[in-house]
Amino acid sequence: MRAWLADLFARVMLENPEIALARTVGLYASMPTEPGTEPLRQALRATGAQVLLPVVLEDLSLDWAEDTGVTVPARKMGGPEPVGPRLGPSAVATLDVIIVPALAVDTLGHRLGQGAGCYDRALRELSPGVCVVAMVHDEELHDAAVEPVPTEPHDHPVHVAVTPSRWMHLA
Repeated sequence: MRAWLADLFARVMLENPEIALARTVGLYASMPTEPGTEPLRQALRATGAQVLLPVVLEDLSLDWAEDTGVTVPARKMGGPEPVGPRLGPSAVATLDVIIVPALAVDTLGHRLGQGAGCYDRALRELSPGVCVVAMVHDEELHDAAVEPVPTEPHDHPVHVAVTPSRWMHLA
């Protein structure tokens, strides 16, 4: 079931030209509890896109490394880590699009993460106009008028939510 859903996520993602034509994509190597990213990572690399994966540092900031298709378990926190050379936290400024994990997203673009703020800090360093996409299961996308996601002042909004069944631009 998980592999089937991961394939659906990849298909929905790649239906959008913003993802399909991106030259540099920030993504993450998924953990078993997250939407699977392996098919999407493979498909993006096959198009010639440079895929950058995060590495959580001691201070909870994110370093980045190119996704070669090989990962190792995280040393302390976060998902599987890439084995390629580290590019530094400023590599996030080179991205055309970034796809982030989320526990939930609402229709106003509020994202609920794991609570450490790693992505919120990294997203502040994006170049203007970079699309921030959250991958969530259908039941994790909430109508903000009915079930808003709680926010903090430091939270960075997402522009798009992708589920296995759809792509939704958020307010």
